[in-house]
Amino acid sequence: MTQQRSSRPYSSAKREAKAAETRDRLVAAAAALLREPGGAALSLEAVAAAAGVTRLTVYNQFGSRRGLLEATFDALAETGGMADLASAMAIAEPRQALARLVAVFCKFWSSDDGLAGLFATAAIDAELAQGMAARNERRREALSVVVRRQGGRDEQAQRDAVDVLFALTSFAMFQLLRSGGRAPDAVCALLLPLCDQALRGDGRTSPSGVGLKVR
Repeated sequence: MTQQRSSRPYSSAKREAKAAETRDRLVAAAAALLREPGGAALSLEAVAAAAGVTRLTVYNQFGSRRGLLEATFDALAETGGMADLASAMAIAEPRQALARLVAVFCKFWSSDDGLAGLFATAAIDAELAQGMAARNERRREALSVVVRRQGGRDEQAQRDAVDVLFALTSFAMFQLLRSGGRAPDAVCALLLPLCDQALRGDGRTSPSGVGLKVR
């Protein structure tokens, strides 16, 4: 009896480790499929085949295709440096905080080609689009905090500034600017002064070294 009791925690730990390993493998398979042409057609069956498991295994891990895709987004966000948002928001000076936010978003948008497949999937999947929109609202909330810190304008003007910054820091804008063959750093260099001007709202050219420091 004593031996059986002592083995149960060990067996449970082994099962949990195995489940975590399977989950990681499935997320990696989904991300790999999203990087391929036609990634928007991602299915539970395709991920199961790529990972060498059954469709039921995928379903048991994530519950749905959307659950799998959102878990994949979480993994991409982790490896793409989105945890750095906390340090950006800890910067008290609004222009410096915004510059850091822009750098974090640029790094993330360029971190994995699987993001393009994920956004393409959201364009044809209403349920996933809702989940992606909720995630995007977190970006809007962060920008709203910085605009409020900057102050100096009425409520409508603040909303306008947030909307402009939200558009400038979007994945769609990043991809559009990269379409001309620009490197991610070059895209970020283009966006920084535009975002700084939108934050200030006065049309002036950003002074050298102010609001543009990203590290």
